[in-house]
Amino acid sequence: MQPEIRKVVTFDEEVFVEGYRKADRPWRMFAVAAVVANPWAGRYVEDLRPEILAYGPILGQELTNRMIALAGDGEAIEAYGKAAVVGLDGEVEHASGLIHTLHFGNIFRQAVGAKSYLSFTNTRGAANAPIMVPLMDKNDAGRRSHYLTLQFAIPDAPRADEIVVVLGGATSGRPHHRIGDRYQDLKDLGHDVDNPASV
Repeated sequence: MQPEIRKVVTFDEEVFVEGYRKADRPWRMFAVAAVVANPWAGRYVEDLRPEILAYGPILGQELTNRMIALAGDGEAIEAYGKAAVVGLDGEVEHASGLIHTLHFGNIFRQAVGAKSYLSFTNTRGAANAPIMVPLMDKNDAGRRSHYLTLQFAIPDAPRADEIVVVLGGATSGRPHHRIGDRYQDLKDLGHDVDNPASV
């Protein structure tokens, strides 16, 4: 069982000026998206696991290889995330199924040497729907400079019977970062950094 990939789309953005001020170094965010036939489109399927296990490693490896090629190496990627958009003949569960499996995400996580979980979105939409990939620091979930959102769209995807599966990354945080990190807020609120919800 193999995923039927109609095409692969690459998004790459490099920002030189942010907030009317030149960045110390270009702020680069990029993503790779696979447009895949939805094996469950148009019907209710109780057990999604066979396709998840078959598709996850293939999509994870293909997209990771392309992400590393864009970055130059895994170390260059400081922030990362994932997303999926399912077409209108599918369920949000189908989008979730293809990205919320360690058989998909761990390939990227290991390639960039990450400790943090992969932030994510899973949505449903028609062709040209916004694809939003939330990013966060690959090793420090509280580092707000790397709370980023990469956005793009594919004019002809997803079709009703497709899923767009995406990995995203950035080589730095926002230029001119100046809102602090969540650790100071926790300290101000008297919360334990290791137990931020105080439960």
